[in-house]
Amino acid sequence: MGNGDSFSCWSLIKVPPSLGIIGFGQMAKALVTPLLEKGQLSLDHLMAVVGRSSTVERLQAEMDQSFSCVPADDPKARDVWSAPVQLLSVKPQQLDVVAAAAPHCMAGQESLLISVLAGVSLDRLMSAFPGRQCVRAVPNTPALVAAGLTGLAWGEGVTETQQRWVQNFFQPVSEVFEIPEYQLDAFLALTSSGPAYVSMITEAMADGAVASGLPRKLARHLANQTLAGTAELLSKRDLHPGQLKDMVSSPGGTTITGLRQLERAGLRSALIEAVIVAAERSRELG
Repeated sequence: MGNGDSFSCWSLIKVPPSLGIIGFGQMAKALVTPLLEKGQLSLDHLMAVVGRSSTVERLQAEMDQSFSCVPADDPKARDVWSAPVQLLSVKPQQLDVVAAAAPHCMAGQESLLISVLAGVSLDRLMSAFPGRQCVRAVPNTPALVAAGLTGLAWGEGVTETQQRWVQNFFQPVSEVFEIPEYQLDAFLALTSSGPAYVSMITEAMADGAVASGLPRKLARHLANQTLAGTAELLSKRDLHPGQLKDMVSSPGGTTITGLRQLERAGLRSALIEAVIVAAERSRELG
């Protein structure tokens, strides 16, 4: 488990000399874009491989023509695997195809693979990419506004220096948690799928306000701010959600009447089951 030369100075910097990105979808973009905007990552450090030429053209138009991005059928695509760190961000179903195209690490070469693939275990990653140290990461999309959450589990042989680099990669855009691998599926079901559940609830609340007479734009803004303010209050006052619920539920008032309707509709049970089935699906994907 000794540190390789390629990582010997990384504890002193926040970006590697080279980062290869395999798959540049929404999650990879959520992680990389804020780092580029903050100047903590440079386009010169990146090379990405994507599925189609049309995707290359779109990404270069969105980011910069200097963004090094090639389709998977380009011979240059193999160069992404020579980067000392690779970010694997494809669909879990594409793992076997990607692994077949990845060259094996040369003896003595130290290469770190960070996977954000839902449900794919460290054992499977290390089997698919022999010779590489592997990390499972579960980030979520609020990383786009530096308000994300990331769960990390380390594979066999990942050095302390590599761990520090991975933490430094995610910390500018998210709060980072090192947790046992078996907990990652539940972490994903809550934090990665959760924004979709919260968005649906927020949208529904805004629709209710529109149905009650508020203009659409105002209703959406108020719903968003109600969500943000409630989350901040819960966090800063370290309140149990039940405490805040009781604080705003006067006897016979509007809030308790609304809560009664939510209980009738089974909202609480539906949300619990949504998290559970998402965790189960994550395990299935692996």
